[in-house]
Amino acid sequence: MEQPSGHKLIIYQLLPRLFGNTKTLNKTYGSVEENGVGKFNDITDKALQEISKMGFTHVWYTGVIEHATMTDYSESGIKPDDPDIVKGRAGSPYAIKDYYDIDPDLAVDVKNRMGEYEALIKRTHDNGLKVIMDFVPNHVARTYSSDAKPAGTRDFGEDDDRSKAFGPKNDFYYIPGRPFVVPTGYNPGGDDFKNPLKDGRFDENPAKATGNDVFSASPAISDWFETMKLNYGVDYQNNRTPHFDPTPPLWNKLFDILIYWASKGIDAFRCDMVEMVPIEFWGWIIPKLKEVYPDLVFIGEAYNAGLYGSYINTGKFDYLYDKVGLYDAIKRLTCDDNNATTWDINRVWNQETNGIDRHMLRFMENHDEQRIASPYFAGNPWLAVPGLIVTAALSTGPVMVYFGQEVGEPAIGSEGFGADEGRTTIFDYWGVPEHQKWMNNGLFDGGQLSDSQKALRSFYSTLLNAVRGNEAFNSGNFWELMLANEHQPGFDQHLYIFLRYTAKQRILVITNFNRSERSIQIKLPDDLLKQLDLNGKGNFVDLLSGNKYSTDNIEDGLQVTIPASGGMLLEHGS
Repeated sequence: MEQPSGHKLIIYQLLPRLFGNTKTLNKTYGSVEENGVGKFNDITDKALQEISKMGFTHVWYTGVIEHATMTDYSESGIKPDDPDIVKGRAGSPYAIKDYYDIDPDLAVDVKNRMGEYEALIKRTHDNGLKVIMDFVPNHVARTYSSDAKPAGTRDFGEDDDRSKAFGPKNDFYYIPGRPFVVPTGYNPGGDDFKNPLKDGRFDENPAKATGNDVFSASPAISDWFETMKLNYGVDYQNNRTPHFDPTPPLWNKLFDILIYWASKGIDAFRCDMVEMVPIEFWGWIIPKLKEVYPDLVFIGEAYNAGLYGSYINTGKFDYLYDKVGLYDAIKRLTCDDNNATTWDINRVWNQETNGIDRHMLRFMENHDEQRIASPYFAGNPWLAVPGLIVTAALSTGPVMVYFGQEVGEPAIGSEGFGADEGRTTIFDYWGVPEHQKWMNNGLFDGGQLSDSQKALRSFYSTLLNAVRGNEAFNSGNFWELMLANEHQPGFDQHLYIFLRYTAKQRILVITNFNRSERSIQIKLPDDLLKQLDLNGKGNFVDLLSGNKYSTDNIEDGLQVTIPASGGMLLEHGS
């Protein structure tokens, strides 16, 4: 489970549907023709080279697999979906309707959509980057039916006994004798969207259980009503009794799906809502896949800190989301909340992720969370500088950036199914305005960015390349300096200070979440000075700004002034 020395995953998440789209109309519930859609082919060599230059090692292409949509592709031989069970004009990428196929929206030539994705995989690899794609194990679209599956493959539900609410060999859960009822009040696509199938009904009898563990034929509009929950052999309505022996048929079907994608050169899978799937499944499938593809990486979306250790040690995940710990603590600090304190960061590494810190994926944005620059988060992307430094530099585990984050995209506007709430839609067709300025009609040169946006992107690039290129960050040790400094004049609970170090390199990380500058004499404890054999004069250079700092006697500490909402990476020299 140890990651190779000197290797830190730096992940760029992008939705191909949005990434390459140059249209700017952004009409609420706009059609694909009105609002436009990005294609695989828009993610050019130049785009990938610019992503690589920023320091990224991996690209997570979100929403690649074919999912339910309100767009009609029947001319390409794709059966239309009923809009009454689709969220947004484009549809949720997490309501998959064929695990062996590709979203037709993303192809220039729909009939060659798999070929265009395979070309993107090759293009990504040719530019020195690795490919991450989604694995959505808990649920599928209500219209799931694979027409692209390999010969002899049994489809989900094909062999189910639908007279049983639960059967250990069934792929789905059923509500016998009850037809599915579309949630009252759902208006798919808005008032202007017309479709003969838009009638408030969907023929599913007996109804299947809904993705967010709703065992009712009538899910609410707030439920994941567009999805059906998959059955891993857990009898939810009978005290969650497990039936794992013999191995449920679903497990082997999902193994075949992941082998199919791994064989196309996928380097890693980001696994959706892993805690809604039994941990025994993960402990079975991940080692089994790594027997065939030893370098495959598995990232789990997880939210229960009490189970992190189990999903890593028993479930065999390489990495897990650190949302409820580090992300939430840093968001409070960035927003200057009344209860914000950097001691919450201490609690994360010291308690919640103690012993597994290198397995935690850190981020300040992703498709589920609000944009930093939105009024619902910080309102100003520069206020995130100290949080970004901690997020990227705290441990050897991965750091992730969401496309548009690096130019301060605020996600303004009501896209359709998603309201105006500071998130970039995953449900509707949309242009991402600040990202489009960097994209500059396919030149990917930042030609339309403001000076402030260019500076912000440059900061991200400097920070990410620093954590990628310095062994103290990508493979070094961690020593927190809060206790050593909490009684120093100028210290407060909006400063966070730590050292990352190896035998050859020492980098002092100082961050200031205050909205005003702070001056402090940073002390290094005696046991640390002794361990690192440090004494006498000390010189430091900030890897972010190039500024130089020095002390005549390191045992007395180092005097620094940290800018408002700022930070520094001070590399110790001779």
